[in-house]
Amino acid sequence: MDFPERVTMSETIETPTTQFLTAHGIAFTLQDYDYVSDPGKIGLHAAAGIGIDQNKVFKTLMVEIDKKQIVCVAIPVHKKMDLKKVAALFGGRNARMLGAEKAEALTGFKVGGISPFGARTQVPVVLDESVLKLDTLYINGGGRGLVVALKPADAIRCVNARTADVTVPDAG
Repeated sequence: MDFPERVTMSETIETPTTQFLTAHGIAFTLQDYDYVSDPGKIGLHAAAGIGIDQNKVFKTLMVEIDKKQIVCVAIPVHKKMDLKKVAALFGGRNARMLGAEKAEALTGFKVGGISPFGARTQVPVVLDESVLKLDTLYINGGGRGLVVALKPADAIRCVNARTADVTVPDAG
């Protein structure tokens, strides 16, 4: 795979995400950065930490629909999720962010390190449709301060993800 030269690979770090991707024959690179715990801005710090455009770096959000179905939604780090769009995508009326404790128990990852790949419990995955315009997707690698880079088609295929418009339109 052709990834930017300036991005370093952390070959010695293994996470449930890297194990999952390897088991599924997915080519990826793993980059690390200095994790900053800043609620609502973790993804922005990740993009800055690896020096990649925010449109290419996705954050992973755990969502509960109608208090009965949990899904994993990944969107560009600088965007806001549209909960009504997510609920409608699954035939629901309401959606809300899953609490940190529940998200950690369900996925096996710490908040700030949640990945759609290799979670303890696999749930439906939705990637914002903007992923289809990318050559490379950067997304959490299964630990705080870790990002995997992979081809969007591989990301979609290995978790049978749906793609949809799930973000709030930009103002202006």
